[in-house]
Amino acid sequence: MTDSTSPDIERLERKSGMRTIRKVAPYLWPDDKPWVKRRVVLAMLALLLSKIVAVATPFFYKAGVDILAGDVGNDPGWLLAMGAVGVTIAYGVARLMSNGFQQLRDAIFAAVGQRALRMLALETFEHIHALSLRYHITRKTGGLSRIIERGVKGVEFLLRFLLFSIGPLILELVMIGAVLAVVFDVWYLAVVVVCIAFYVVFTFKVTEWRVKIRKEMNDQDTDANQKAIDSLLNFETVKYFNAEKIEAERYDSAMRGYVAAALKTSYSLAFLNFGQSFLITTGLVVVMVMAAMGVQDGTLTVGDFVMVNAYMIQITMPLNFLGTVYREIRQSLVDMGEMFDLLEQPAEVKDKPHAPDLEVAGGEVMFDDIAFGYDPERPILKGVTLLVPAGQTVAIVGSSGSGKSTIGRLLFRFYDVASGSLKIDGQDVRDITQESLHAQIGVVPQDTVLFNDTIYYNIAYGRHDATRAQVEEAARAAKIHDFVMSLPNGYQTTVGERGLKLSGGEKQRVGIARTLLKNPPILLLDEATSALDTETEADIQNELKAMGEGRTVITIAHRLSTIAHADRIVVLEKGVIVEEGSHEELLAREARYAALWNMQAAEEDAA
Repeated sequence: MTDSTSPDIERLERKSGMRTIRKVAPYLWPDDKPWVKRRVVLAMLALLLSKIVAVATPFFYKAGVDILAGDVGNDPGWLLAMGAVGVTIAYGVARLMSNGFQQLRDAIFAAVGQRALRMLALETFEHIHALSLRYHITRKTGGLSRIIERGVKGVEFLLRFLLFSIGPLILELVMIGAVLAVVFDVWYLAVVVVCIAFYVVFTFKVTEWRVKIRKEMNDQDTDANQKAIDSLLNFETVKYFNAEKIEAERYDSAMRGYVAAALKTSYSLAFLNFGQSFLITTGLVVVMVMAAMGVQDGTLTVGDFVMVNAYMIQITMPLNFLGTVYREIRQSLVDMGEMFDLLEQPAEVKDKPHAPDLEVAGGEVMFDDIAFGYDPERPILKGVTLLVPAGQTVAIVGSSGSGKSTIGRLLFRFYDVASGSLKIDGQDVRDITQESLHAQIGVVPQDTVLFNDTIYYNIAYGRHDATRAQVEEAARAAKIHDFVMSLPNGYQTTVGERGLKLSGGEKQRVGIARTLLKNPPILLLDEATSALDTETEADIQNELKAMGEGRTVITIAHRLSTIAHADRIVVLEKGVIVEEGSHEELLAREARYAALWNMQAAEEDAA
C-alpha cells in the first residue's frame, strides 16, 4: 500500500476539505432563518437523549441475567424489585427509546438538510449560467452535470456529519469508557482505548488510500458519462459516418477504466472491513476473557459478563459507523470540492457595481475601434469601427474566420472587447446591466436550438408573461401557425431533443416567432438562413425582412443574395473592414465584395 501523493498535494486536499466544510457549515446556523436553528437544537437534544438511553440500556440486560441466574451482585434494589419480566420489558423499552430518539433526530433535521441541498443546487445552477461562453465552449456537458449531481448529493450527508457524527461518537465512547472504568476496572478501559486507537489509525490510513482510488473511479465515471452524452447528442453524425462501433469502443474503453478503478475500490473495501473486524474482535475477545476470569474467581457475576459484551458490541457499532462515515466524508469532500471549484470559477463578464439598465431610444449601435481575440496571441478583430444607425439594416459579410460572428457575440456581451468601445445609443455595454442588454437584443441564430418541450413553450420562451393570443400572433407573423394547427396536438406538440422532430425550416420559424414575441428594438441575424434550402430560405428571408421593419438590424451573412436589400453592407476580412456601402455601390467598385458576389453567382449557376 504505497502512497505516491506528494505532501503539497495532500496539503491542497486538506485545504480544499476545510474550504468545503467552511462553506457548508453556515447552512446549519443561518442568521436569517431562526426555524433552522430551532430544528438544529431540537435534533441535538434528541441525539443526546438517544445516547444517554443507549449507554443505560445494558444495565437492564445485566440485571435481568443476574436475577435469572440467582446472583444479584451489585444491582440497585429498584431494578431487582422489577423482577426478571419487568427488567426485560424495561430493556426492550430502552432499546426502542434509543432508536426512537434517533429517528426523531433525523425527522427534525431532514428539512435543514433538504433546504441546504436545494439552496446549493440553485446557487450552482445560477452560477453556471453566469459563467462566460468561453467556459461553456471548453467544458464538457456530461462531466459538468456529473460534478453537480455528486456535489449536491453530498451536501446533506456532510451536514449530518458536522452535526451528528464525530462529537456524538466521542461522547458515546467516553460514556461507555467511564462505565467500564467505574463499574469494572481501569484495565477494561485501557484495552478499549488501545483497541479504538489502533482502529481509528488503521481506518483513517486505509481510507485516505481508498479516497485516491475512489477519485480515480470518479474521474473515469465522469469521462464515460461525458462520452456517452456527447455521442448521443451527435446521434445523426454517428449514423452518417457509420461510427456506431467506434463510439461503442470509445465508451467501452472509458468503462474499462471505470471498472478497473471500481475493482480496486471493492478490493480495498474488503481489506478495510476485514482489518476493522480483526481489531474490534481482538479487543472484544481480550475484554471478554478478562470478564470470564472475573466470573470464575467470583468478583463478577454472569450479568457483568453479559454487560461487558453488550458494551463492546455497542462500541463496535459506532466504530464501524466511524469507518463508513469517514470514508463517505472524504468522498463527499472530494465530490463537493469539485463543485466548489466550479462555484469559485470566476465569471469572465460581470456587471459593474450599481450599473444602470440600458435605455434604448432609437437603437443606434456604435463599434468604435474595437480589438478582440479569444486568445491574446491570436487577434480576431483589429480596430473595427462601425456605425449602425437606428432603424437601419447593416449586413456584415466576409470569408470564414474574418470575425463576423465575433461581432455578434461582442454585441450580446458574451465577451468584453480588449480595446475600444461598443455603445448602444451612446451607452457603453460594459457600463450597463447584462440583463437589460439581453432584453433589448433579439437573436436569430444559424441553427435555432429548441428545448425538449412543446412548440408553445418554445415560442412563449421569448416573453414569459405573454398571453396565448400573443404567442399565436407571433406564430402567424413567422408563418408557422398553420403548420402547428395541422399537427394532431397543435401547440402542445413536443419538439424533441434540441428540436430534432422539426425540420430546419420549421425550427427556424419557431425561433423567429420566439424573437418576434420578445419584440426587441435591436435584431441580430447570425447567418439565420444559411443552413436552409433555397425555397425555405426565400420564404424565411421575407419573414426576416418584415421582422426587421422599424428595428436596428445587424445581419451576419455568408450567402450574399440574402443581404442585397441592406441599407449598408460591410465587408470584413481578417478582422479589418475593407469595404462598405450599398449593394450597388460595392458591385460598381469591382473590389472584394464584387469578387465574392461573382464567385457565389458562378457557383449557383453551376449548381
